[in-house]
Amino acid sequence: MKAILFVGHGSKDPRGNEEILAFVEGIKDELAVPIIETCFLEFASPDIASGIDACINRGAMHVILIPMMLFPAGHSKIHIPAAMDSARKQYPGVVFTYGRPIGIHDEVFSILETRLNEAGLNTKDESNKTAVLIAGRGSSDADANSDVYKLSRMLWERLNVRWVETCFIGVTDPSVEEGIERCIALGAEKVIIIPYLLFTGILMSRMEEKLAAFRTSYPDREFVMTEYFGFHPALRTIFLDRAAEALNDEVKMNCDTCQYRLFAVEHLHLEHHHHDHDDHHHHHGHDHDHDHDHDHDHHHHEHVEKETV
Repeated sequence: MKAILFVGHGSKDPRGNEEILAFVEGIKDELAVPIIETCFLEFASPDIASGIDACINRGAMHVILIPMMLFPAGHSKIHIPAAMDSARKQYPGVVFTYGRPIGIHDEVFSILETRLNEAGLNTKDESNKTAVLIAGRGSSDADANSDVYKLSRMLWERLNVRWVETCFIGVTDPSVEEGIERCIALGAEKVIIIPYLLFTGILMSRMEEKLAAFRTSYPDREFVMTEYFGFHPALRTIFLDRAAEALNDEVKMNCDTCQYRLFAVEHLHLEHHHHDHDDHHHHHGHDHDHDHDHDHDHHHHEHVEKETV
């Protein structure tokens, strides 16, 4: 019997976790799989090990894990597959298959265009003085950061705005502030910020604070912020596609068998995911603290060994 286990990131803000649970509940009837469970990487229960246990306790002999994350980065490349490694040892008779994150999917652009329309931009009209600024979470994984730039370029191809720029809320540069400065330097009179976040939480609250600061600092410019990416109806199509790929063994990117992941598992410290969720700081032999719901102030060039995409 097969099971699908959706793996959310998890947030200190319970609203974000509730959004994930509600979303999975809403697509259960569209999945021809008898067992569907949801778990979280951190900050919420059940964790991945408990989610796998729940599937197997219900009779699953084949568990498909689908990461509910925007881009492939440290979580999806390293931490979830590491949990699968442990599960294989515990349940040697069970088959585990790994899906892939949202990544670049055509429906992503449908969602982004909807968010822009909701914010008052007619995406069919030409807007020569308007810039769209995509604000990603930011990651220590260069591949994940490059995907945000790819997304921005592909969105620009679909719009009639003059500029679509890219920035990051934390971990890497350019910062949101630098992104705004660039838009203004290019000549934008109006900047529409898209917080590229899958669910609400602390980072969304921080973005709202930044928006207020920009309006104060640049009173002669107009700033608008869309809703976060969020659980838009088109997201159903994306996750149904990701589930179908895994069920049919058609996953195009699978870090479960990646030789680089296996090297990383051997050489990197992965124990930081066995933690007290109420007081979560890392010490990797160099001095830094990193709150995993990304509740940290952005300091330029502060390197953090944890993906936040």
